[in-house]
Amino acid sequence: MAGARAAAATASAGSSASSGNPPPQEPGLGELLEEFSRTQYRAKDGSGTGGSKVERIEKRCLELFGRDYCFSVIPNTNGDICGHYPRHIVFLEYESSEKEKDTFESTVQVSKFKMARCRGRFVCPVILFKGKHICRSATLAGWGELYGRSGYNYFFSGGADDAWADVEDVTEEDCALRSGDTHLFDKVRGYDIKLLRYLSVKYICDLMVENKKVKFGMNVTSSEKADKAQRYADFTLLSIPYPGYEFFKEYKDRDYMAEGLIFNWKQDYVDVPLSIPDFLTHSLNIDWSQYQCWDLVQQTQNYLKLLLSLVNSDDDSGLLVHCISGWDRTPLFISLLRLSLWADGLIHTSLKPAEILYLTVAYDWFLFGHMLIDRLSKGEEIFFFCFNFLKHITSEEFSALKTQRRKSLPARDGGFTLEDICMLRRKDRGSTTSLGSYFSLVMESSPGATGSFTYEAVELVPAGAPTQAAWLAALSDRETRLQEVRSAFLAAYSSRVGLRAVAPSSSGAIGGLLEQFACGVGLRGISSNAL
Repeated sequence: MAGARAAAATASAGSSASSGNPPPQEPGLGELLEEFSRTQYRAKDGSGTGGSKVERIEKRCLELFGRDYCFSVIPNTNGDICGHYPRHIVFLEYESSEKEKDTFESTVQVSKFKMARCRGRFVCPVILFKGKHICRSATLAGWGELYGRSGYNYFFSGGADDAWADVEDVTEEDCALRSGDTHLFDKVRGYDIKLLRYLSVKYICDLMVENKKVKFGMNVTSSEKADKAQRYADFTLLSIPYPGYEFFKEYKDRDYMAEGLIFNWKQDYVDVPLSIPDFLTHSLNIDWSQYQCWDLVQQTQNYLKLLLSLVNSDDDSGLLVHCISGWDRTPLFISLLRLSLWADGLIHTSLKPAEILYLTVAYDWFLFGHMLIDRLSKGEEIFFFCFNFLKHITSEEFSALKTQRRKSLPARDGGFTLEDICMLRRKDRGSTTSLGSYFSLVMESSPGATGSFTYEAVELVPAGAPTQAAWLAALSDRETRLQEVRSAFLAAYSSRVGLRAVAPSSSGAIGGLLEQFACGVGLRGISSNAL
């Protein structure tokens, strides 16, 4: 009931905020980045360091979610559920209008959300698309974490102490628990599976490059694919190994140039090959056997295409994305998914570029515990890479709209495809009336409706006209919107956090870092309000 009461209060607050009355002293992106680069957020710290600023950031996130969704809040005030998750965990229920928010009643079952994963985390829904939950988490907790002395106490004390992840103090007595109490281990995994089913998750995408994380000679974490009891056999498991945050030191040292940067797959600890069920790869036209030859740009692009194809499929199955701890590689792909779907106009439809940027930086990165201050000190700039990478996903091939609209037209002399229509605007076909002024395109109707179809009229303009068919406009908007997000990020990041450029080349050629700003912010103005 506490969760329901919190949800009602938050929904009410979201409704009033979205009606034009923003919270007082609303923080800008610059203030957020400044706080982020100085403080590591921990829910258990409450209103400690930077308390008032953090509270404003939290309230701003709730207000932005409330613009387009009715949602519940899972209370995590003092890190009672997880010390590394937001104090107000948002559970999106459905897209909504202002009128619907007045009658909203929470349906979330808070008791389902129990820790079962690395660092006391659990599967957490963060994006709602076509009625499906896109979730994030850490990987599964292994014997070392679960049965270490501090870990064992953690699971029975409510999870307030995040020191449990350290396993230096594991003793012989602790290890005896491993062989003597396997029922607890089964019970914790059982909680995890029940939560996955509650969220209708079918696809689990694992970004780890190892089957199990080994520390001090002990398996500290595990993964679904390495579960010997095959508890996760009913789920579709995808192993898509992706370099850890340490690799992004090389990205920074190459003057922030990801092109040509290839991960070394021959390192001793890398023991997971890419593994994707064949039935999920047919429509993507990607040679997955070459994944070890891809540079960082190609690898990130292809993985994002895969994730988009999963969430945009015709079924109603949800998706889980996770790495080891869930606060580096995981937010990278969650953030790219959120921004890509937003750029298509499919989620967070009322948010402007500066607002969606604020939401994903604050919620997906800051409030879920990304250690920016630590990563910056070591030059491991995966956070910067995420938003600078937006320039590589502006094209139609990353659009979820493309999949929805790539349907054949009703049979007519063999039928026309959408590609045929495209050709009509580039070649002289004579009078447009000979083909008809309009064609009906079969496409899925609303994202939430499954199995129903509608017809959308697409106007064919005369040959040579500078305009395009109406359905192409969204793709053009996608590029513009992502460019605006990237430009706003680069401007704010450079002014509040700063970049560490490598020494200029002796040839005097423009460096990669300078080129980022020449392309990103040098050629377009940035409103000071966005900073």
